[in-house]
Amino acid sequence: MKHIVSFSGGKDSTAMLLMMIEKSMQIDDIIFCDTTKEFPDMYKHIEKVKEFINPLKITTLSFDFDYWFGERIKTKGKFKNEVGYGFPNMMNRWCTALKRDTIKKYLKKYKSCIKYYGIAIDEKERCNKNNSKEIIKYPLVKWKITEKQALQYCYNKGFNWNELYNDFKRVSCYCCPLSNLKELKNLYLKYPVLWNKLKAMQQKSCRKFKNNKTVDEIEMRFKKEEKQLKLF
Repeated sequence: MKHIVSFSGGKDSTAMLLMMIEKSMQIDDIIFCDTTKEFPDMYKHIEKVKEFINPLKITTLSFDFDYWFGERIKTKGKFKNEVGYGFPNMMNRWCTALKRDTIKKYLKKYKSCIKYYGIAIDEKERCNKNNSKEIIKYPLVKWKITEKQALQYCYNKGFNWNELYNDFKRVSCYCCPLSNLKELKNLYLKYPVLWNKLKAMQQKSCRKFKNNKTVDEIEMRFKKEEKQLKLF
């Protein structure tokens, strides 16, 4: 039985991994699935983790995000001939499904395994959505570690993601439409290079970005808010 750590690079999975190592728990593989749309500071964080946990290794998997986003042509169904999936939404989180499928395909190399997911006790309800055929453990829930505690633990270990968590509750893909407007405004104001990449993605997307608004329309809202603030 192999013990596989699912590692996203976020505060919870980082805390889980480091705590498991501290407790001398068995770890046979650590998997990071790269969408290629992570924050640059996330990639720097992952490299820092690699150095910290050496000689343990992190296996990096990936899929062609850009192809599925704006190049793949659907050949059947209601949306036949539509190009790409475009921006995901709550009803069609195709990027999450692709990450899951990519990892599942990789894990076929193991006859049997136990997977470890970094979910804090704040979100323990997510643990009830398991596939019963899988053996999944949630160490942070078992240890009653909250998201706040997980983040502080990482900070104490010297990991701060270049302060990404000051601007975003979730430091997943910078192009995620599930980010709230406050987070998107932080992206617009503090990460202009990434915001411009997001605008370029809108040109290739078959659907609008968030709440039936394009990235440009959301930008117009932010500019209007800035203009109003200058009046006071």
